[in-house]
Amino acid sequence: MSILLLVLGLILLVIGGEFLVRASVALSFKMNISKMVIGMTVVSFATSAPELLVSLNAALTGSPAIALNNVIGSNIANIGLVLGITAIVSAIGVDKSFYKINWPAMMLFSIALYYFLYNDNELSRIEGGILFLGLIAFMIFLIKVARKDVETDEVDDSLAVVSSFKIATWLLIGAAALYFGSVWLVDGAKELAISLGVSDAVIAATVIAIGTSVPELAASVIAAVKKEKALSLGNLIGSNIFNIGSVLGLTSIIKAIPVTDPSILNSDILWMLGFSAVLIPLIVIPKKFEIGRLKGILLVACYAAFLFLAFKG
Repeated sequence: MSILLLVLGLILLVIGGEFLVRASVALSFKMNISKMVIGMTVVSFATSAPELLVSLNAALTGSPAIALNNVIGSNIANIGLVLGITAIVSAIGVDKSFYKINWPAMMLFSIALYYFLYNDNELSRIEGGILFLGLIAFMIFLIKVARKDVETDEVDDSLAVVSSFKIATWLLIGAAALYFGSVWLVDGAKELAISLGVSDAVIAATVIAIGTSVPELAASVIAAVKKEKALSLGNLIGSNIFNIGSVLGLTSIIKAIPVTDPSILNSDILWMLGFSAVLIPLIVIPKKFEIGRLKGILLVACYAAFLFLAFKG
């Protein structure tokens, strides 16, 4: 039953997330927001909605470990699994904005999260507010420095002519799917943790994290096969920043998130910091500004080691 709840929950989250993205973009067009701003803000926030609902539901129902490791595990999976497999399929080019803007921002948010949790074993409302305001400031900075030819392929122009009734319908479907998907996913994760004899934190960092990363993995692999470089390293780094700033930031503003499982600070978040930090030497050694097949295999192998140690522990 736990596996069924997990699968159904994930399916509903994917469906709900897709409807919410489409409705948000269509609504933004009606409000005359530019395509560039829609792509860099509205789409990013909307795609974080499934993770946000899962974390919020977990925090409010007494499972803070799921709320934290939903994000920590997802950030690890984005680099180790999604980036690794994508690089194996096709080499990924790295532009200068990665190490000048995106990577420093990701490390800053990651280190801030670690400090907030390590300092008092809790992500308080004030600390969540700092993370969320930091994300808003980062988005404003990105919009200001972005050139007019910024990539906005993820914004579908056809959504500019969608009727208000259809937008409202999409919003209702998306909201309902996200709500029930998050409830079933959290309930299924709790049951699975009990049946396997492991903690909620382990299930959140592995099973839930992989599940919520599947859509991103599929999109990245398809883009790699088609030789489309728009969907690459920058998108994954942006997702990691949003996970910390919006998902954990907003969740902890609504309800402070305590650290209830020691493995979160002793292991999981250190893995997240390690995967994030290793990207810099990875893109300069031995072939500069490219993540090729061998580097992809190394990332996937490290992710497999993380999974093995998570369940073994």
